[in-house]
Amino acid sequence: MKVLSARAILALALATAGFAAHADDAPLAHRIVRVTLDGASDKGTSGRLILFAAPASAAKDGKLEAVDTNPFQPKAVSVTAREVTWIAPGQSVDLDTDGEAFPAGFSTLPPGDYFFQAVLDVDNDYNYGGRHAGDLISDVTPVKLTPGGSLPILKLSKTVPPRDPWVLPPMAPQAVRDALPEARQHAHAEILQSPLLTAFAGHPVSVRAWVVTPPGYDPKGTTRYPTVFLTHGFTGGFDRYAGTIAYLWLAMSKKEMPPMIWVLLDESGPTGTHEFADSVNNGPWGEALTTEYIPWLEGRYRMDGKPGGRFLTGHSSGGWATLWLQTRYPKEFGGTWSTSPDASDFRDFTGIDIYAVNGNAYKKPDGTPIPLVRDKGKVIASLETFVKLEDVLGAYGGQFASFEWVFSPRGKDGRPQQLFNRVTGAVDPGVAAYWRDHYDIAQRLRTQWPALKPDLDGKIHVIVGTADTFYLDGAAKLLKETLDGLQAKSDIRFLPGKTHFDLYTEGDDRQALLKKIAWEMYGVARPGQGK
Repeated sequence: MKVLSARAILALALATAGFAAHADDAPLAHRIVRVTLDGASDKGTSGRLILFAAPASAAKDGKLEAVDTNPFQPKAVSVTAREVTWIAPGQSVDLDTDGEAFPAGFSTLPPGDYFFQAVLDVDNDYNYGGRHAGDLISDVTPVKLTPGGSLPILKLSKTVPPRDPWVLPPMAPQAVRDALPEARQHAHAEILQSPLLTAFAGHPVSVRAWVVTPPGYDPKGTTRYPTVFLTHGFTGGFDRYAGTIAYLWLAMSKKEMPPMIWVLLDESGPTGTHEFADSVNNGPWGEALTTEYIPWLEGRYRMDGKPGGRFLTGHSSGGWATLWLQTRYPKEFGGTWSTSPDASDFRDFTGIDIYAVNGNAYKKPDGTPIPLVRDKGKVIASLETFVKLEDVLGAYGGQFASFEWVFSPRGKDGRPQQLFNRVTGAVDPGVAAYWRDHYDIAQRLRTQWPALKPDLDGKIHVIVGTADTFYLDGAAKLLKETLDGLQAKSDIRFLPGKTHFDLYTEGDDRQALLKKIAWEMYGVARPGQGK
């Protein structure tokens, strides 16, 4: 599930005020915005042109560094978009702001002062990580909307520069900042071109990870170490691990964590997160990891190299990925500690029972909206709101599109079939059945437990907050019911009042839970030596 990205944090300052519809019932003239490629690039390009509009009241001191969406205030900013097949320097395209738009066409915006900003998303992946290196952007432009008034031409005048992956976010503790230079010396980028994935895709595809070795590690020594395979959540990636690398090194240096080798896996891709699932759309990522990448790493590092010394952990989408890997490849790993995992039982897939007769992704049986995002007991966004914003931002990389690239059968057009109709919310029972038969973890346990039990019993650990921001505690409860019904040995913990974003925090330590998990893993690999 989506984590709070840098663009979302920046957008927290935006006002929550909605945009009122025009009081007159007469048809409103469409507002057309012209966008010119002027200075951002000396070459022609293509992509998805996205225009954002925020009320001027959103700005502090009359200034706004960027106009962008925010999952915690989804209707605070109006968004419209169109595909641009080609634009050359000096050329312009016209954007009908009443075409693809959210929450409504710009003709419904009341008169007043706004800030506009245009972005040409050259890789069509805005839905995953927002604006990134190579995207073309305009200045934040003040606009006064008046009935029948003209709109300024927006100029794509800047190119988003490359991001330094070693720059920590402003909220990173000073101790972590201080540890980063030394931690970098013990972090190694390990990239292996996968024969399996390359054959599937028809072009080179690699598995990537950072390997962090513990203090005292000697590549020529005799000491071997338990290994933790960690993967990130939605919007994470290979270039976003600096803080984790520094924290792990610092904690192991201070003996707050046991000495282990950490493998920080990248599960991001062009379609979102592939979650290390073997998929007809994304390819055999689980097989590539377990049969190619891990054996290759174990030949390069002094890892335990046996199931009792291989562990999994991840949060959110990373939580689902690690729970899936443990249940799909139970002989390969000694346990997973999956936190706030995406739905492990599709009877509660972010609030949707995908198997219900006449199931709907937008409405409960009583007709009320299905909520998706909450904060302090307040519903922030419905699932329908979230999905319809995602559709305007683009066809690739969004959270729900990403799920379908992992879980769905391939359609006749070569793309994954949608679980539900994006207009009505109606669930496709055929697609739901495919999801059940291939990726519903609880269903897999219910139907295959006798075969799985010898290699899986006691290895499942799930930790989630009772106030999870995306309601993921619901599916975890169903998973617990399944495991209890099977009389399986399992560890499903519900932390009272914890959300998706503060689950790991205790006091001033934002990663306290990770320390506990590490010691629990170490106790399995080295009995009697855990805390």
